[in-house]
Amino acid sequence: MSTPVSPLPSSAPRTRWLALAVLMLPVLLVSVDNTVLAFAIPAISTALRPSGTDLLWIVDIYPLLLAGLLVPMGSIGDRIGRRRILLIGAAGFTVVSAIAAFVPSAGALIAARAAMGFFGAMIMPATLSLIRNIFTDPTERRTAIAIWAAGFSGGAALGPIVGGFLLEHYWWGSVFLMAVPVLVPLLALGPWLIPESRDPHPGPVDPLSIALVMAAMVPLVWAVKNFAHEGPSVLVLLAALVSLLVGAWFVRRQLRRPEPMLDVRLFAVPAFSASIAANLLSVFSMVGFLYFVSQHLQLVSGRTPMEAGLLLLPGLAVTIIAGLAVVKLVELVRPAHAVVAGLLLNAVGYGIILLTGSAGTDAGLIAAFAVLGAGVGMAETISNDLILSAVPASKAGAASAISETAYELGAVLGTAVLGSILNAAYRSGVVLPEGLDAQQAQAASETLGGATEVAGSLPADAAGALLHSAREAFDSGVVWTSVVGVVFMLIAAAVVAVAMRPQRTSAR
Repeated sequence: MSTPVSPLPSSAPRTRWLALAVLMLPVLLVSVDNTVLAFAIPAISTALRPSGTDLLWIVDIYPLLLAGLLVPMGSIGDRIGRRRILLIGAAGFTVVSAIAAFVPSAGALIAARAAMGFFGAMIMPATLSLIRNIFTDPTERRTAIAIWAAGFSGGAALGPIVGGFLLEHYWWGSVFLMAVPVLVPLLALGPWLIPESRDPHPGPVDPLSIALVMAAMVPLVWAVKNFAHEGPSVLVLLAALVSLLVGAWFVRRQLRRPEPMLDVRLFAVPAFSASIAANLLSVFSMVGFLYFVSQHLQLVSGRTPMEAGLLLLPGLAVTIIAGLAVVKLVELVRPAHAVVAGLLLNAVGYGIILLTGSAGTDAGLIAAFAVLGAGVGMAETISNDLILSAVPASKAGAASAISETAYELGAVLGTAVLGSILNAAYRSGVVLPEGLDAQQAQAASETLGGATEVAGSLPADAAGALLHSAREAFDSGVVWTSVVGVVFMLIAAAVVAVAMRPQRTSAR
């Protein structure tokens, strides 16, 4: 049995924070990669001429594999070493990203995106689990996790800005090539700055458990994404059923094994499960909000992608500040109260939209996003800290993988649930002018983007009528989306408050 390498001693604080700076590089990259691809889709469509199915797989194959492999890769990292699997993942991600930038066909890009999902799954659990082992002081660890969480939010907001700049000056492959200068410093400095850590008593790798978690997660993510795009169908229902059945098989296997790949008994701990739920729903609220605010700023207010991204920077700054400030706050109040306060702020952010009766002005949207960002910063930082604190340091990889999986599912569900509600409200409210052919009517009735494109080919009067109706329908959909957002966040706050309340013991 190999001896685990100990975390850096407390006498090396400067090295710890330098290690965190290096660990933030892949966090920023993977987060940016989640949003930047959407801006490259038009250029990819022109250059590679993919079919509709190919285009869907180019977008979806990465999160499908990433979500399915996070738990297995986190568990493997506990066994072979978290720094080792991080560096393997970073090297693979760098090489594949460079290849993806120059692929000649849609099929090759799909394969490259699949490989990026494979290596990306090695990176994300390792970063958070290494933070858990590097920062043993609770206050320092919370601060480090706040910075880590800010990296996720920062990457999501920087995606449109980075994507807009690159696509304005370079070809579509540049959005993939940016991985090289970001990850090369990690590969060069990581072995020197980041200490190795692993489970001192690892169990054997269980290939069947890995296959089961993949078979449970991939159909679930596929079902949610397809429900968002196409609505309910037999295939969506079957995929969800397969995910449920295989997930039950996975849980049953973990309960029966003496050394499970994932200790599912952790979910019986109310604080752990509540923290996972808070993590998922915070991301759900953020991504769902970004889904409509990005469209409003570009298609209603007429902003460029880069201008829209810049307008979201104040919310990003508030997210970072709130995530750091909550570290001091939990010295005065219980961590559970901070998580509940964060979820309530998420509800207030959506409530600001409701007060206007529509998507409102750009200033109102920016203010709402800032309030939402404060809530996400608070809830994400403390929920991740509670998740990691609930397990021994030796199991940090598996716990980090659960947290990351909740993050990915929250992102998928935010778009799927809130996006579907928004699209349904839009379809029911838009009024089409006369004289459209079948193809134009189909495009204009589906999305605001489709209506904007169709309006560009119409006479001025018809174009103005279509755009006015489409924007009114979109803003009415935003109201309904915000109602659901408020309700979800209030329910989440109540559930977390109950689950995390101190357990009373009776004296006998």
